[in-house]
Amino acid sequence: MIDAPRLLGNSSAVQERLSQIELPPMAPHTEFVRRLRSEMGSNASIPYFDPWDGGINAEVLYLLEAPGPKAIKSGFISRNNPDETAKNFYEVNQQAGIDRKRTVVWNVVPWYIGSGPHVRPANAKDIEKGTESLAELLQLLPKLRVIVLVGQKAQKALNYAKVLAPSLVILDCPHPSPLFVNRKPGNRQLLLTKLRQVRVVLNENRNPA
Repeated sequence: MIDAPRLLGNSSAVQERLSQIELPPMAPHTEFVRRLRSEMGSNASIPYFDPWDGGINAEVLYLLEAPGPKAIKSGFISRNNPDETAKNFYEVNQQAGIDRKRTVVWNVVPWYIGSGPHVRPANAKDIEKGTESLAELLQLLPKLRVIVLVGQKAQKALNYAKVLAPSLVILDCPHPSPLFVNRKPGNRQLLLTKLRQVRVVLNENRNPA
């Protein structure tokens, strides 16, 4: 299928992704999710990483707040989920010129913290508990160069990230939700400007072709 926003609203697209979660670049992350599910118990809803992203080859880790209802339904943390936040994130990454194969998307709180279709904001205890698995995740990203804390809640994990990854570049950017993007003119451009900073870091110190 051709990459496009909202693609995972299509059940065939979801099945295609599921068929790819054991491929070599993604298999360690799939096993990581399964371990988290086992540790958290049967009530924890933790979506998979998107196999269309970079997996173990990723140079950028985007950390958002927590999975939303559409991620739970599709089973993936993905910019292709059928909601406006995912659509905005897909589009600004495209505009910023960041190849998704150089990135991976995850959440500071990996499990669903909502009730039914309604997700609540992450609190301090959620973030503290959620970051317990971050060290293990970083071990699965040997090429990582940049961590991007996406949104104010994710940015509360800054000190954890600094301790766990002192040699990496840690950036922040606004959350791509429509509540931010549509709030006032210029917000979308601000988000894009922040992601272009990520591209600048990725382009630094690259060997010439």
